[in-house]
Amino acid sequence: MTAVDARPEQATEIGRDRRRKEDARLITGRTRWTDNINLPGMLHLAMVRSPFAHARITGIDTSAAEESEGVVTVLAAKDFDESLGVCINAWPITPDQKTPAHPPVAVDRVTFAGEIVAVVAARSAAAARDAAEMVEVDYEELPAVVSLEEAVKDEVLAHPDLGTNKSALWVFDSAQAGTGGNVDEAIASAKSDGIVIERTYRQQRLIPAFMEPRSVVCDPTGEQITVWSATQIPHILRFAFAATTGVPESKIRVIAPDVGGGFGGKLQQTPEEMIVFAIARRLGKPVKYTETRSESLLAAHHGRDQIQKLTLSATRDGQVTGLKVELDANLGAYVAIVGGGVPVLGAFMFNAIYKFPAYQFNCQTVFTNTTWTDAYRGAGRPEATYAIERLMDELAAEVGVDPLEIREKNWITHEEFPFTTIAGLTYDSGNYEAATANAKEMFGYDELRAEQQQRRADNDPVQLGIGISTFTEMCGLAPSRVLGSLDYGAGGWEHAQVRLTPTGKVEVITGASAHGQGHETAFSQIVADRLGVAFEDVEVLHGDTQIAAKGYDTYGSRSLVVGGEALVRAADKVLEKAKPIAAHLLEASVDDMEFTGGRWTVRGTDQGMSIGELSTAVFAAHNLPDGVEANLDSEATFDPENFNFPHGTHLCAMEVDTETGQVKMRKYVCCDDIGNIINPLIVAGQVHGGLVQGIAQALWEDAVYDDAGTLVSGSFVDYLLPTAADTISFDIDHTTSPATTNTLGTKGVGEAGTIASTPAVVNAIVDALRPLGVHDVTMPCTPERVWRAINEGSAGGETTGAAAAHFDPSTGMSGNVDRTEGDVQ
Repeated sequence: MTAVDARPEQATEIGRDRRRKEDARLITGRTRWTDNINLPGMLHLAMVRSPFAHARITGIDTSAAEESEGVVTVLAAKDFDESLGVCINAWPITPDQKTPAHPPVAVDRVTFAGEIVAVVAARSAAAARDAAEMVEVDYEELPAVVSLEEAVKDEVLAHPDLGTNKSALWVFDSAQAGTGGNVDEAIASAKSDGIVIERTYRQQRLIPAFMEPRSVVCDPTGEQITVWSATQIPHILRFAFAATTGVPESKIRVIAPDVGGGFGGKLQQTPEEMIVFAIARRLGKPVKYTETRSESLLAAHHGRDQIQKLTLSATRDGQVTGLKVELDANLGAYVAIVGGGVPVLGAFMFNAIYKFPAYQFNCQTVFTNTTWTDAYRGAGRPEATYAIERLMDELAAEVGVDPLEIREKNWITHEEFPFTTIAGLTYDSGNYEAATANAKEMFGYDELRAEQQQRRADNDPVQLGIGISTFTEMCGLAPSRVLGSLDYGAGGWEHAQVRLTPTGKVEVITGASAHGQGHETAFSQIVADRLGVAFEDVEVLHGDTQIAAKGYDTYGSRSLVVGGEALVRAADKVLEKAKPIAAHLLEASVDDMEFTGGRWTVRGTDQGMSIGELSTAVFAAHNLPDGVEANLDSEATFDPENFNFPHGTHLCAMEVDTETGQVKMRKYVCCDDIGNIINPLIVAGQVHGGLVQGIAQALWEDAVYDDAGTLVSGSFVDYLLPTAADTISFDIDHTTSPATTNTLGTKGVGEAGTIASTPAVVNAIVDALRPLGVHDVTMPCTPERVWRAINEGSAGGETTGAAAAHFDPSTGMSGNVDRTEGDVQ
């Protein structure tokens, strides 16, 4: 048997630009998406969906559909038993949360347009779709509540049996929690001798719009029921099947093959998955369902949709003293798997990088007759960052100083880390000063400010605005004990295994499930460095509950900081097991063994052997120490002690045509601190993608319903997704404050761009228009909305207290006005 040598001399893998291993098969089509799976005798499903947002089902006639060619069966809710299961809510945010039952197929009432009322199984997808159109459903239309503003009034109810549209009220108060002072007292004090800013911002509803529509295949014909699903959460999905249908988990195998994007939109136990599972078991045949793009936009969960009522208090010179948030969050028709908890995640981030002495957060979750909402890239943190970064610009305008100056006055300095915030979180590391200084230099901040002043002085119809977003986020979900304290129904640990083959190759098994993040590449780099093997000799296996039996899957920027740390610990256990075996084979003391570059050596000699040679020897087991098993394979479970806190400074220059409302991005720069970087190339891709999604919220995307609850932006004709032609080249860089909560010193990056970019863009647009009296433009900032704001001179809110705004049209800055005398001070 030939032993394998250690890897050739090369630079360390961590920190190296590596093209992603997985890309070749993904971009050339040499892969298997769920919809590519075809099994012998497989049936296809089509869903009959309600056209009404709220209606009573008075009758369903399936006879014509049942007689259609190729149709095997047509099923309504009455045709299923308890084996259909229910859709679960894993995060009841309060003990008294109202949570309506969510059957996968509506029983006697539909609560949003797109809800499933019947299912057709046929021998082809086309036959199933044709027959679905023949199912006749009689509806008695009911009053629908669509807007969040109307829902909170409780005049029209999404679920009349609940007696209210209000699901849960979740409150955090710094005075009650013991983390700070009384916010009402801080606001009252500022009203008499300071600044109080009140604003209301709308976070519009967004659609994740992943590249690959959802698809699921179930094969019940083996010893196990095997499910393939385009999901982010194969392990959680297996649990949901078992918990709601009574089928033991040991009899369920869930596979997430290559998944074409998710952005939180596939972090779900969907009705379609439950239906496929139930019908496959019922008929004893493999069954597939793949949604159309229209169905995806209509019925896959949506994101955001909040109204933020904000009050910020500060001293006359801009030192913040209090922040009060009153948030209404639209759940849609049901409480999704973690939908109720998404705004709770944001509760800990409204204070952001700032030292607020007092803070209160009140969140009311509300039902409407619209598609249910849940996590979308950033999940609560983009909403919070938007609010506070818009407010900090408003505060700067009131004080009459540069927006960066007001931020620096209030942010946590790098000497103060670790820092416990008003929301009770402990930020372990960071350096906001360094990231901001670097971003300013890259941006040419002073030069652009000078150009802005010149354009204002010249009354140029195209004004220049500069937008700022200095953000942090909590990610790396999450410490299990913290999740437990928040009544979350699961944990936040991650599991990994490292296996050595007889020829010295390495198999890595991770519970994190990729849908475009580059796990196979980054995890290979980590293990290659840890074990000293070649990058090419590491194989990463994931997304299959039969192979990776334990895991909590992928969301919340947790794959690297939680899953990667589990890998490190598993690899270290391999080395611990290998050390005494290497010492025995080299006839040396264990204390004299050293491991570098993939090779065990005896200190002070040239005696040694590679990890590959050792794995071959262990496989043969001819000469092992007494009592040592012939096995180097190891596994580890990592449960973080704290969240992870990346941060950064994003700067955006926007040109705004004051005559037409047209906006154009001139320059975008960001400097993020995500700790130590494993693969700069992957990080750049994550940042670029995140930036585009955040910018798209600011400028283009908006899920719109009419008064009857019909989604009028239900296609890409009306729901505007950006293309590469709609964006510019971004300038990105990084500072490094290593995380102290994991061995690698890494921080999350997958959501950073999305969280930071939206307020940077809107701040830039508003900054361009401040001389015209514009304080806000409702997202998305379309040319029409910008034009209307210009022509209406939108104030966007109120300012009270000793420092009300006096705008200088030439500068767009504000001086402090004494309300009694009216003199600029």
